[in-house]
Amino acid sequence: MPHPALDRMHKSSGRAPAITPRRALGSLIVLAGLAVLLTDLYQFLVDQNPRVHDALLAGSVAAFATALGTVPVLLSQTFSQRISDTIMGFGAGVMLAACAFSLVIPALASAQDLGAGPWGAGSIVGAGILIGAAMLLLLDRAVPHEHFVKGLEGPTGRAMKRVWLFVLAITLHNLPEGMAIGVAFGGTDAVGAQALATGISIQDMPEGLVVATALRGVGYGKWSAVALGIASGLIEPIAAVFGAAAIGISAGLLPWGLAIAAGAMLFVISHEIIPESHRQGHETSASIGLMVGFVVMMLLDTALG
Repeated sequence: MPHPALDRMHKSSGRAPAITPRRALGSLIVLAGLAVLLTDLYQFLVDQNPRVHDALLAGSVAAFATALGTVPVLLSQTFSQRISDTIMGFGAGVMLAACAFSLVIPALASAQDLGAGPWGAGSIVGAGILIGAAMLLLLDRAVPHEHFVKGLEGPTGRAMKRVWLFVLAITLHNLPEGMAIGVAFGGTDAVGAQALATGISIQDMPEGLVVATALRGVGYGKWSAVALGIASGLIEPIAAVFGAAAIGISAGLLPWGLAIAAGAMLFVISHEIIPESHRQGHETSASIGLMVGFVVMMLLDTALG
């Protein structure tokens, strides 16, 4: 069954403007300039903190996993809504376990290593979780975007094309995942960071599939749906780079960074993924998927850690 919000998006988006040679040349010039700026910035960040390179690689793997998840759509494979909801629940479970085992617990240990007592460490991590959730809530309110469940949100949402509103919503969804990867690699536990990145990459594959399938279901061509699915993961390596760079400024920021990333991810799970996976009557399938995803990530984290 198509998503109502996506259906509205498709109907009101209209035809894309014609791409003239002049417009294409201008776009290429802008993209080339942006690429140069980003390359220089990246080199500066790597010079300041070599771990930024590892964070970029891990974030890029997660983005590739999202792209890989769209392949079945490219092959014209279709899936029932129940399967999509189960897959979405699985992703939520992976993210929940990643929050607990790869972010919150290491954040508590890091705070204690820096000299905080049990109550102090708990207070730091608790405050960080709330800050992370508040940051995502503010972005959710400030940035125009379109949710699967609630439709249009943000101050100027109705003035923008629906397809870009959807892309912005996906960006908000994936931002905390990339940030979590970067913060983890910016710390001292390389094995734990790898476990987190692997878990996020695992859940990014079904996430890319769900996004592309939803767009395909409301009439978008398979190439357009796949392109948007791939685009949905591109924020992760960028966020990973800046997450690692921030932690490189001071070791004292590590527990805060891990906790903030956990709070942001928890907000996305509660605010978007679980409601979406439950809204069409497949609560049991979605919950089973969540439990399986949680166990898979828990085993992955404990086995690699």
